[in-house]
Amino acid sequence: MPDSSQFVLGADLAGQPVAQAMRLANRHGLVAGATGTGKTVTLQHMAEAFSDAGVAVFAADVKGDLCGLGAVGNPQGKVAERIAGMPWLGHRPQAYPVSLWDIHGQSGHPLRTTLSEMGPLLLGNLLELTDSQQAALYAAFKVADRDGLLLLDIKDLKALLAHLKDNPQLLGEDIALMTTGSSQALLRRLATLEQQGAEALFGEPALQLEDILQPDADGRGRIHLLDASRLVHEAPKVYATFLLWLLAELFEQLPERGDADKPLLALFFDEAHLLFNGTPKALQDRLEQVVRLIRSKGVGVYFVTQSPSDLPDDVLAQLGLRVQHGLRAFTAKEQKSLKAVADGFRPNPQFDTLSVLTELGIGEALVGTLQEKGTPGMVQRVLIAPPQSRIGPLSAAERAALIAASPLAGRYDKPVDRESAYEMLNARKGGAAGPEQAPAAAEESFADKAGEFLQSAAGQAIKSAVRQAANQFGRQLVRGLMGSLLGSSKRR
Repeated sequence: MPDSSQFVLGADLAGQPVAQAMRLANRHGLVAGATGTGKTVTLQHMAEAFSDAGVAVFAADVKGDLCGLGAVGNPQGKVAERIAGMPWLGHRPQAYPVSLWDIHGQSGHPLRTTLSEMGPLLLGNLLELTDSQQAALYAAFKVADRDGLLLLDIKDLKALLAHLKDNPQLLGEDIALMTTGSSQALLRRLATLEQQGAEALFGEPALQLEDILQPDADGRGRIHLLDASRLVHEAPKVYATFLLWLLAELFEQLPERGDADKPLLALFFDEAHLLFNGTPKALQDRLEQVVRLIRSKGVGVYFVTQSPSDLPDDVLAQLGLRVQHGLRAFTAKEQKSLKAVADGFRPNPQFDTLSVLTELGIGEALVGTLQEKGTPGMVQRVLIAPPQSRIGPLSAAERAALIAASPLAGRYDKPVDRESAYEMLNARKGGAAGPEQAPAAAEESFADKAGEFLQSAAGQAIKSAVRQAANQFGRQLVRGLMGSLLGSSKRR
């Protein structure tokens, strides 16, 4: 049996176990390889290893077959042969404690957060706003924080934007940031988000991080799976933005842990390139900073993608464990990329890393672990150990049974719509038309009032101040990255 302080990845060419110390598992990692090379099974085995060590796991189930973790495995054929070749593995078919999540609440517990918790920068990234539109959103959040208007869901933000159209003076020195064009664009982007069905992400009860970290009754870490099989293809920005929010919420809320014998949580981000595609520089810089610092809070982040080149160099440099499945190179550009991947490993004199990279079969990988002192070990050619749970998806009936038996059953299922900006602003208007009708009705009023104001002496002074505000805008957004500008007072 392998040492419990290690998590075993598989066997090397000599049939000996290849493992990494669990205390170094918060140094992050990468699982890469072409489609069909075995990344999902590797991810499944790693999730089991963390769970067995009492470490909670949160993973995106992009293909829909990771949920097999919740069923007992039945190894046959080549899988059974590989298990027989690893007698020290102590393989025992078993199911793992799994909680299923789904933003739409159809194939798992409904997964929600609030607009206040997400904050203006991440929401702007989700809406794909221009700089001027982002500035307008920032100004709206600033008013909400100042006036105690809690933004929980999309209708709250729409109500706030309508309110600011009717009362532009509430923006104070930020009035020039909320132009008619920016306000209309925000409303259009919010409508598009609703058409994509993404409004289900926002509301209450919002996800509580302690529910993810809670161990199972038998001491194993619970494995939380987000069903992203539709989300990645239909709303990739929603998928990426939620994962970014989760990462930064953990960073903001978890205390420092220092050196520990194992992580508190392991995050697996599949289709990791979506986290960085089209991401504003201010957000990407902050993300890289969070990845660098969050390990001290006991969180290990594992990026799953086809090629390491999908990740920024600053992120790649922070990844301790590297599991590289087979890659193919048919063009000069791909060959150059292949060499870069091989050069990322510490060489092993027993074989040529570049040559082996194109020869790897299904379930084989080049693995670079960290040695005891945290320095990179020599690359090994590894047969990945098979998982103990089922390889393949659950049936609809099995998923339903797993959801019903979950300790979180009933906790998130029923939405709660408590008093927030929408109700408060409607009450102030004395029951006037809701925000869905208000934007069109208030458009002319907003333009007239804003135009008159900007022609005044005070308006001219504010226009000159906007230029200076714009220069500081990026830094202010970083400060309000994932939550409201009030920091820890996001849930009220």
